[in-house]
Amino acid sequence: MVLQVTTANNVKVYTVSGGVGSRSIPDWLERKKKKALKKDFDYRTRVELIQDFEFPEASNRIKTTRDGKFVVATGTYKPQMRVFEYADMSMKFERHTDSETVNFEILSDDWTKQALLQNDRSVELHAQGGIHYRTRIPKFGRDLAYHFPSCDLLLAASGSEIYRLNLEQGRFLNSIQTDAEDGVNCVEINPAHQLFGMGTTKGTVELWDPRSKSRVGVLSNLEVPAAYGRDDSTPLEVSALSFRPDGLTMGVGTNTGHTLLYDLRSSVPTIVKDHQYGFPIKSIHFHQGNANDSESGGDKVIVSDCKIVKIWDRNSGKHFTSIEPETDINDITVVEDSGLIFTANEGIQMGAYFVPQLGPAPHWASFLENLTEEMEEAPNRDVYDEYKFITRKELSALGLEHLLGTNVIKAYMHGFFVDLRLYEKARLIANPFAYDEYRERAVKEKIEKERGSRIRAVKQLPTVNKNLAKQLLAEGDKKSKKKDDKSDLLHDSRFADLFADPEFQVDENSKEYQLLHPAGSKYKNVDNSDDEDEYEEEIEQQQEEDEEEDDTMDMDESDQDSDESESDIVSKIRKERGLQVRDRKQAATSIRSGNGGKRRVPEMRMGSTVGGRMTSKNESKKSFASRLQSENKHRKNEGHKVSRTALGGMEMSFTPKSVKKRNRN
Repeated sequence: MVLQVTTANNVKVYTVSGGVGSRSIPDWLERKKKKALKKDFDYRTRVELIQDFEFPEASNRIKTTRDGKFVVATGTYKPQMRVFEYADMSMKFERHTDSETVNFEILSDDWTKQALLQNDRSVELHAQGGIHYRTRIPKFGRDLAYHFPSCDLLLAASGSEIYRLNLEQGRFLNSIQTDAEDGVNCVEINPAHQLFGMGTTKGTVELWDPRSKSRVGVLSNLEVPAAYGRDDSTPLEVSALSFRPDGLTMGVGTNTGHTLLYDLRSSVPTIVKDHQYGFPIKSIHFHQGNANDSESGGDKVIVSDCKIVKIWDRNSGKHFTSIEPETDINDITVVEDSGLIFTANEGIQMGAYFVPQLGPAPHWASFLENLTEEMEEAPNRDVYDEYKFITRKELSALGLEHLLGTNVIKAYMHGFFVDLRLYEKARLIANPFAYDEYRERAVKEKIEKERGSRIRAVKQLPTVNKNLAKQLLAEGDKKSKKKDDKSDLLHDSRFADLFADPEFQVDENSKEYQLLHPAGSKYKNVDNSDDEDEYEEEIEQQQEEDEEEDDTMDMDESDQDSDESESDIVSKIRKERGLQVRDRKQAATSIRSGNGGKRRVPEMRMGSTVGGRMTSKNESKKSFASRLQSENKHRKNEGHKVSRTALGGMEMSFTPKSVKKRNRN
């Protein structure tokens, strides 16, 4: 937790409450978003001197009791009054009213008796148990004051009369008639000799003696010099009035934002101060300081308008410091003999500001003296915030090796600390396209992250018998739901050498393998598919080799019936082994397509037919002699048929022909 601190004119002002409150959000919305507020750093690190020192919407007036134990405030909405106790540092109770309070007066030394002036022309008298009596005045009230010796409650209203309500007799007395026809804005009683002071809308201050009930003086020539920003077009009114406890000094605040200090023995102001905002002065307080204190320099005057609170020296008028809350100010009060100031404002929380140079902390909050120093808000700057750590390789890449040994580069452990500004400039010069590379890298990382979120199976194939492993994985995916998963062979330790030792490499080009796996070529991992012409040449060469073997075989073996019986036995054996013989054309089609179970799309091919036989397109590229020789061989071998059995035997059928002997010359 930290305390917000401002140093206007080199005077520290600590915000001990109301720093975040000042946010204008309703109470119900704050309760609704408590989870979001937990993530708010300012909200989590807030400091509240008095718990629940707030109102649902805004606060209007705030005052402290004379015994120095309570602070009383009024606010809205709903209109209510709240009493806070210093000893518990929390709210003692709250009391709701029918109308909004314009101003109130504490009648006793503690909080038990109050008089509230409402905005509906009513006056409420409250006791310890609640409202005691309620009455009304003829016109809308603006201010009130209580005269202790006579128990008269003075009520200033929008008319020229000051109503006197005697609380001892319980009735209204004769009103005080002023010269202000538009009304009286403020009324104040001098604490030394009980002189009544009344600030009017005419810009005059009338002084009345309570003993003779007559006017003893009028301050009618309130003149603000043009050097202080006085606008002659604006009618001058008195908006605030206050007396110093010495009985001789009077402070007058105007609606133009000016403050004038008068000695009651003179009609000329001793000091004129301008707030420079142009808003009416809300309140004036005289703070008694230590004249021997060189920091505070004696008595101060605390003046506020709706924007700022200014504190200046009473004798010289020199500016001391200022407090500017986030929301508009309605009223302020100063805790007696201390530097703690409370503000009532348009925010939810009321403000509490501690100025150590203005005065000490109150006795009930003496911990503020040490708390402000320990929790003072200050940026915790690290000693390395302005430096960048780089290695020697990075230093050479940036071209900064010539700076070694200077104060710019500091050696540390296995690298160097370089000034951050120098590092940024050197990096920009060394690689002007750093931003483009960073952007491209960020895009790639984002794409890879999206790809990584997809579900995929990454299967690593072994280096030995890769096709067999691929076949086992393919069959295992189809039968993954069954218990007999063949893909387990890859992870079985008994068959580990089958996929690791090159001695166990399966020769797929052997006759035995091709005989047992006539369609096994579809599992071959062919990265670059062969050209159809080359494949057809291989088929033709194989056919020519078969035909040459047929010529050398004995042609007197068996007849057609025995051939059919043995072919049935061979087919039965192959069916038992799951190795049904396929036609060469189907095998050739599967080899060329490489699509596995996909059906080959028929295509139109250009070629010629010789004797009802379709010739390949590669045959057209051969010479006439080679084509004639192949045609003669084909005619010669018409009716011949050769087949191989599963046990390695060979079967052949042929049509016998007569051979004519040539006559030798």
